[in-house]
Amino acid sequence: MKSKDIQDIVLSKYLNGDTPTKFFRDLSGGVGLATIKRWCQMIRQYGSIELSSPPGRPRIARTSENIRKNERVWTVDRADADKRGGIKEKRKFPQKVMVWPGVCSKGITPLVIFDEGTVDHACYIEKVLPVALKYGNKVFGNDWIFQQDGAKPHQHHLTQQWCLNNFPSFIDKDRCPPNSPDLNPLDDSIWDELANAISWNKVKSKTTLIQQLKSSINKVRESVVFESCASWTNRLYRVYQNNGNYLR
Repeated sequence: MKSKDIQDIVLSKYLNGDTPTKFFRDLSGGVGLATIKRWCQMIRQYGSIELSSPPGRPRIARTSENIRKNERVWTVDRADADKRGGIKEKRKFPQKVMVWPGVCSKGITPLVIFDEGTVDHACYIEKVLPVALKYGNKVFGNDWIFQQDGAKPHQHHLTQQWCLNNFPSFIDKDRCPPNSPDLNPLDDSIWDELANAISWNKVKSKTTLIQQLKSSINKVRESVVFESCASWTNRLYRVYQNNGNYLR
C-alpha cells in the first residue's frame, strides 16, 4: 500500500473518531504507532498531513478533500475489504428506528415501529400496550399474564395503572424479576433470528428498512420463539426449586 493511501486512511479514521492505537492495530503494523501519532498531531494543528515533498510532487492529505470520503471506513476484515473493493462504506449518521414485538409460546405480536424520537410512557401506552392487549386476548382469551422489563416507560405510574385496569393480569414493577440472567425473560436469539431474516441488501433508506422489518418478522421461526419461552419457564421453575438462589 502506498504511503499516500495510508495517510488517507489515517485521516479518514481520525475524522471518524478512531484513536491512534486503533489505527495501528487495524493497519497491522503497516506504519509505526509513533508516526500515526505524529500525523494525528498534524491534523489537529493544520487540518491535514503535510510531509516533506520532492520537487513537483506534493505529499499532502487534506481534510477538505477528505470530507467527501468521510463515510468510508477501513475494515479490519480482509475478506470483507476485498469484496468491497478495499473499503467498507458506512453512513456517518445512519437511519434507524426502534421496534417493539411481544412474544409468547404461541407466536409474536404485530411489530410496533417508532421511526421518530424516543419512546416515553405516553407513547408506550398509546402505541404498544393496546397491541399487546389485543393479541393476548385473541390468543388466550382472558387467562394470561402480561410481563415487561424494567425500562422507565414501563415502570411509570401511568403505565402501571393502565396495565392494572386493562390486562387480565400483569407482573407489576414491584414483582419484576431482579437483574439476573437466570430470570431474564429476554432472549437475544429472537432478535438474531429477525436480523438474519432481513434482506439487508434491499435496505437503502428508513422506508425500505421499515418494509423489511414488517416482512421479516413473519419469517421468525415458531420453534425459536417457543424454545425461548420454554427456557424462561424452565429457569423460573428451577429457581423456585432452588429456594430463589441463582442457578449454577
